[in-house]
Amino acid sequence: MKFAELEKNCKKSTDTCTDFYSLAILGNCATQHLAKAIKGYAYEEKIALHVFDADYNQIDAQVMDNNSELYQMTPDFTLFWLCTEKLYEAFCQSTNRSDFANQIIMYLEGYWNRVNQQYKTTILQFNFTQIDDRIFGNYGNKTQDSFLFQIRKLNYLLMEKCTQYKNVFIIDIEYLQQIYGEDGIKENKMYYIAKMPLSTKILPEVAKQTIDVIKAMKGKMKKCVILDLDNTLWGGVIGDDGLENIQIGELGLGHAFSEFQMWLKELQKRGIILAVCSKNEEVVAKEPFLHHPEMVLHMEDIAMFVANWEDKASNIKKIQDTLNIGMDSIVFFDDNPFERNLVKSMIPDITVPDLPEDPSQYLEYVKLLNLFETAAYSETDKNRTKQYQEEIGRVNLQKQFSSYSEYLESLEMVAEAKPFDKFHFSRIAQLTQRSNQFNLRTVRYTEQEIEQLAKEKEHLTLYFTLKDKFGDYGLISVVVLDKQPENTLFISEWLMSCRVLKRGMEEFILDEIIRTAEENGFKKVIGEYIRTPKNNMVSELYKKMGFHEVEKDRYEVNVTEYEKHKTYIQKQEKKS
Repeated sequence: MKFAELEKNCKKSTDTCTDFYSLAILGNCATQHLAKAIKGYAYEEKIALHVFDADYNQIDAQVMDNNSELYQMTPDFTLFWLCTEKLYEAFCQSTNRSDFANQIIMYLEGYWNRVNQQYKTTILQFNFTQIDDRIFGNYGNKTQDSFLFQIRKLNYLLMEKCTQYKNVFIIDIEYLQQIYGEDGIKENKMYYIAKMPLSTKILPEVAKQTIDVIKAMKGKMKKCVILDLDNTLWGGVIGDDGLENIQIGELGLGHAFSEFQMWLKELQKRGIILAVCSKNEEVVAKEPFLHHPEMVLHMEDIAMFVANWEDKASNIKKIQDTLNIGMDSIVFFDDNPFERNLVKSMIPDITVPDLPEDPSQYLEYVKLLNLFETAAYSETDKNRTKQYQEEIGRVNLQKQFSSYSEYLESLEMVAEAKPFDKFHFSRIAQLTQRSNQFNLRTVRYTEQEIEQLAKEKEHLTLYFTLKDKFGDYGLISVVVLDKQPENTLFISEWLMSCRVLKRGMEEFILDEIIRTAEENGFKKVIGEYIRTPKNNMVSELYKKMGFHEVEKDRYEVNVTEYEKHKTYIQKQEKKS
C-alpha cells in the first residue's frame, strides 16, 4: 500500500472499525507523515486510532510538563522516535564519545520512567537506523570512538534495557533498513529540507510494524499455521515421485524447503501450532515425516494431521473446530493458487499468503509479512503442540462413551486455584492478551500491570490450572475481583482458554469465586459482560450460572443464595 492511500484513509469514517485506541507520537524530527501513515494503516486493520502528533522536537516539553497535551490525553500507546541523524549531530559535539550510547539510553529511560509515573500506557520505542560516516572506514567496527560502533551498541543496549520494562516494546525500523537498504528507506533531500528521516515510500511499512505490535498487545495474533505438503514442505509429489525422489535436503531445490521447514519448526517451538491439510492418502502423506532422513519437521511437531481427498476449506474448518481457535488466528500455506483462492473465498477470515512461484523465495517472503508478531512469551508456549495433541486424544476418547458426563468423569480432572504469583505473571499477562472468546470484559494487561494488581489490597486475584489423565493444560483461566462498598465483590476480569470449554471448568471457577467471596466476608458478587465482536459465547453466562440481571449486561448474586454446580473436577489441595 502506498502512503497516499494511507493518507486518504485518515479522512474516512471509522464506523466500520471494531477497535478504538489512542496513540501519542513524540519525536526529535518531523513526524506528521508518520502519524498519517500509522492512522491510515490502522484503518485498514479496522482500528480507529486517535493520534496526537506532538510538535517538532518537543519530547522534553511534552514529557516534563505536567500540564502538557500528552498528559491531558493519557494515550493507550506512547511512541518515541529519536532519529539517528539527530543523534549523529549530538555525537559530533560530544566530548565523551566512547560513552555516547549509554548516555542516550539514560535519556530514553528517563522518558519512560517519567511517563510511567504519570499515566498507564504502553511505550513503543523506535530503534535506530545505522549511519556510517566512514571516518574510520572499516576500523570503525573496532573503536568505541566511532559513531558506527556507538549506534550499533545503542541498539543492543536498547534491547537489553527493554527487558527490564514490561510495558516497553521496540519497533524495529533498523530491520527495514536491512531489508530495503539505505536508498529504500530515506531521501536525504527530504531530511535536509523538512527534517524527515524516512521516505514516504517506506512509511507504510513502518506503520505496519507499529500496528502489528499494537494488535498483538490487544490480543490479535496468529496462533496456528496449516500446511499443505507437496511443493510446499518439499519439492515434488510424494504420491507420484516416492520418498527417495522428493526434493528436500540436498536434492534439487531441497535446501530451500529444508530452511522453510526449519523456520516453521522455530515457530512451533515458540508456541505456534502446526497442522497439516493435504489432498493425499494419509499413510502416504505421513511417510516423509516418519522415514525421510532429511525432514526437519516430524510427526511430534504436528498438532493435527488431516490428509484425504475432501476440499481443503472443509478440512480446515474441521481443524479449526477441533483446535477450538478463531479462524482469524490461522495462516494457511499452500503453493497452489487454486487451493489458496478456494480457501480465501470460502473462509474470508483466514490469512492465506500468495506464496511466490519460486520455492527459494518462500522464506524471505513470509518473513517480510511479519504474521507472527507477539507481545509476550513464556516457557509454557513450548508445550502448546503437546497440549493440542493431548486434546485430540480426549476428543477420540469421548466417542467411546454413551454419555458426556461419563466421559468427563473418566478424564480424572484436577484443578488448582491460587492467587497471582511471580512465577506466573508472564503467563497470566499473555492469557489476557490472547483470549478473545471466553472473555467477559476483554481487558488486556501487561506483565507489569499484572504484578501491580497482585500487590494492591483492593483486589483479590486467582489463576486456575487444569490437568487430566491425558496431560496438563497448564494455566487456563484468570480472575480479578475488585473489592467494593457494601460487602460487594465485582468480577472485573474473568477469561478462560477455549481449550477447556465444556469440561465443567467455568462452573468450577464460579464456585471458587463465590467461595472466595464468602471466605473474605463479602455478601454479594457482581458480574458484567462487555460485548465484543468475538465474545458472544459468554453473553448469557451469568444468567446460566444463577445470577440475575439488574441492568443490561450487569448481573449479581447473593453469596448465601448461590447454589454450587456439579462438576467432575477435583480441587487440588494446598501442599502443607
